[in-house]
Amino acid sequence: MKVLNLIIKQQYFDEIAAGIKTQEFREVKPTTVKKLIQLDEDGYEIEDENANAIPIQYDALRLYVGYNKDRDEMLIEVKDAHTEVFVNEKGEPITYTHGTDPKTGEPLEWVAEQVVYDLGKILEIKRNKKSKNLLN
Repeated sequence: MKVLNLIIKQQYFDEIAAGIKTQEFREVKPTTVKKLIQLDEDGYEIEDENANAIPIQYDALRLYVGYNKDRDEMLIEVKDAHTEVFVNEKGEPITYTHGTDPKTGEPLEWVAEQVVYDLGKILEIKRNKKSKNLLN
């Protein structure tokens, strides 16, 4: 099983556990692109026929609340995943530069985007006795 580990806030953990929140979102950044998006051999995003980046397909997400050793934890099925591009008020993709192309030395242009994970059934859940379920 291919699993992506993510840190989330208690509120969102509780909403997912209660079945209220059915999607999890992760912004694609230069520091996270390798674990979220399929890349070609040159390190560029692989795109579908609509020019959208293709997310890495994970079977499940392991969600952790915060960074403490004693924390709530959940393993939840991923039913599907897709990317969404952030657009400005004119409907144009928002872009920014970060880093340089190793071949040309030119600044690298990035499109601001996020991966949307459609969540399925909870496979396992561990609650820390001290945690506060914000929905109760």
